Formats: sequence, structure tokens, C-alpha cells
Amino acid sequence: MPTDPNSLSARELAQQIREGRLSAQQVTRDVLDRVARHNGPINAIVQDCGDDAMEEAAALDKKIAAGESTGAMAGVPVTIKVISDQAGHPSTNGTTLAKDLIATQDAPFLANMRSEGAIVIGRTNTPAFSYRWFTSNKMHGTTLNPHNAALTPGGSSGGAGAAVASGFGHIGHGTDIAGSVRYPAYACGVQGLRPTSGRIPMFNKSSGDRGIGPQIMAVSGPLARRVDDLRLALECMSGYHPDDPWSAPVPLVGPSYVRRVALIPNPGGIKTDPRILADLDRAADMFRKAGWSVETPTEVPEIREAVELQIDLWLSDGHADKMATAKAEDDPGALALLTHYADRAAAMDADMFGKLFIRRSALVRAWRRFLIDYPVVLMPVSAELPFRKDEDLEGPETLTRLWESQLPQIAIPLLGLPAISVSSGVQDGIPSGVQIVAAPWREDICLDAAELLEAGFGFPQMPV
Repeated sequence: MPTDPNSLSARELAQQIREGRLSAQQVTRDVLDRVARHNGPINAIVQDCGDDAMEEAAALDKKIAAGESTGAMAGVPVTIKVISDQAGHPSTNGTTLAKDLIATQDAPFLANMRSEGAIVIGRTNTPAFSYRWFTSNKMHGTTLNPHNAALTPGGSSGGAGAAVASGFGHIGHGTDIAGSVRYPAYACGVQGLRPTSGRIPMFNKSSGDRGIGPQIMAVSGPLARRVDDLRLALECMSGYHPDDPWSAPVPLVGPSYVRRVALIPNPGGIKTDPRILADLDRAADMFRKAGWSVETPTEVPEIREAVELQIDLWLSDGHADKMATAKAEDDPGALALLTHYADRAAAMDADMFGKLFIRRSALVRAWRRFLIDYPVVLMPVSAELPFRKDEDLEGPETLTRLWESQLPQIAIPLLGLPAISVSSGVQDGIPSGVQIVAAPWREDICLDAAELLEAGFGFPQMPV
């Protein structure tokens, strides 16, 4: 009986392919057939890479048969978000405006993955300009949550989350400036890692350099059904690259650390949903049973202000150009968001922008000190369970509420911290989960803690 590729971890799958027990071509064919059967209504993969994937798999099998060495991701099927350059494909970022923006070379992280033998089976959907926690656009259509079509699959890496949850590849590439890896993982019932800025090199030659906010806060990161798949993806995506001025060759494993957890169930005073509070309590018990100490600190560094600074760095800076482009695309989600913050952006000036960075330094410093005492912070991904499909289009009051609930995601990029969203399971068609935050460059701590919780919550189950 042939082995179902999805029954194996990415590491196990690569090992079996390297040893010749599985064929890269058959694995790739199996995944592509699964996509053909199930992707239609979900619409997670919006650019087909099947022919190229089969050619790459055949070349890999030939290489293995010849006794040549292969990489750590040999034959592992992956997806890439349409925001990032992949040679020969348009980097649309979910817009009709960029439908002809064909990449001439792979983004650095993708080149790293391919050098380790990963095979791209498709490219995944994102909202226009990757602005929303919902995934729909005029260029590629709407992506549905594979667990529940009435809910968002998250955003902006909603296609990646839906693809991974559905078994369309072991690892999905996503990007995160305000939760765009962590929220789709949460909404689709899988795992998602936001690394430290500079850990995974990013650069799109097709579109050039970005503004200062995205430069210091936007990252690429993996989504997967298993935490060890995230660990393998991080190992293979990371590394110094000259095209990314923020990339740094920092070791993936840091010094030993105290097993001490800060449980923060209501960061910034958010009103966390009872089910999420229960998930956090379950997670805390898992840590305690494993010998970790868990405390609920009475004093926690300021986090709400980090959201305000993140909005100014991301949305207020260059707001007029963003609005003009959104109007040209005529995307309702992008226009709703930018209009919501238009007055705030209009009030921004050079003096305020400079003071923003001064205040950011104080917040970053406070959180770095806190993370010395508490190497792991356990908090919600969101104050609410996954939103209804296109709920952000219901008006300004709703949009304000949604942004309030997303405080735990939005603050983390401004603070320069890595974080991981861990699935706690799906109940009555509604996924949930918790978030682990650690000090800069300590993704290893995030992954260690997440694996402990994964053992207690259980591996995510595919809905199709």
C-alpha cells in the first residue's frame, strides 16, 4: 500500500525520498491530485506550478538514483504566497494591477528552500495588497476556510493557511506584518511561526525596496500542520543574504534558558473569549506538568501603545500613495481599512514620525528585559474566535472591534519579537489556539514550547 505523504512529517518524508523508499515524483503527483480534487471550492492555490513541480521531482529522483547528495527538504511539497517572487510567475500580491509583474528570479528564502530540495506545487492567495485578515480579491477570487466556509481563513496568508490545513503541501510560505502568518494558522487550525526580522531573508526584485515600516516589521514565515515542520522550514529558509539589508547570520539555537512562562490572558486589557481563556489554562497546565513554572505577572510591559505605533509605521506612512493605489485597484477591503485610518495618517508629520521611533525603543527595551525573566510568554492570538467571512466590510464600528481584538498580533512586529500560533483544535467547525512569544532570535524557544503544547493539544486534523 503506497504511503500517504500527509501521514508523514516533512522531515520523515524527505528522509524516505532520500533513501529511495518513496519517489519524489509519486509524492508530488499525489499532492497535485489532492489539489485537483479539493482546491476548487477552497481556492487556496491560485497559481498552478504543477508542470514545473513534476519536472523538479523527476530531476530529484534522478539525482538520488545517481547517489548524489540532496538537501534537508528533498521532495517536500510546499506553497508560496503570491506576494513573493518566484521566477516565471507574477508577484500579484492579490491585485490586478500587478498581474503582469513576472519575477525573473526567486526571492532569497525561496532560493534557500529550493537549494534544500523543496518542490513548489502552487502559489497561494492573499487579499489585495495583503492588507486584511480576510482573503479575497478581484484578481484571484475568495479563499474559504476549509473547516467552515462561514469563517475567514485568515489573512493575509489565508491561502497558505487553507492550503496547509487541506494537505496541499507540508509547508506554506506566508508573510507577517500584523499577524498575517499567525492569524491564518489560528483561523485554519494549524501552526504558524513569525520569526525575528532578519532571520529569513526577503527581497522582491520585481518590486524593489519597501518603506521603513515594512522593512523593520514584515517577515516571511512558515505555516504547517506540525511544529517540527515549522522547525525544518525555518532551518531551510533562513540565512544571511546580501539582498536583504536586515538579514543576519544568527545561530538558530541559543543558550540554555529557564523554563518559566508568563501567562498573560488579557494583554492590553482585551476581552478574551472564554474558549480562548480555557485554551490558555489548558496550555498553562501542560507547561506545569512538564516541570515549567507558570506565573501571571502583576506588571507587564506596555503593549497597547505598540499597536498604535505599528499602525503609524505601516499604514500612516505613505498613506496617500497607498490610498491612490487601492482606489486604482478598487478593492473594498483595502479601501475600508485605509479610509478607517485616513484622519490618523493626515495628522502624521516628520516630528511625530521621529518621536515614534524614540518611543518604540523604550517599548522594545522593556519587553526585552521582561523576556529575560520570562523566556516564554503565553497569550492569545486574538481576543475573538475566527471572524465571520468578510466581517471587516460591515462598517467602521465593526472594523474598530476587529482591530481591538487583534492587539496580541499587531503589537509583536513593532516589538521585534518572534511568535508562534499553536492550534488547540477545532470544535463545532471553529478553530482556536494560543500564542507563544519569545525574545529576539529565540525562535528555538518558541518551537520548544510549541512542541510541548502540540503534544497536549494533538496534531491538527485535515478537514478534507
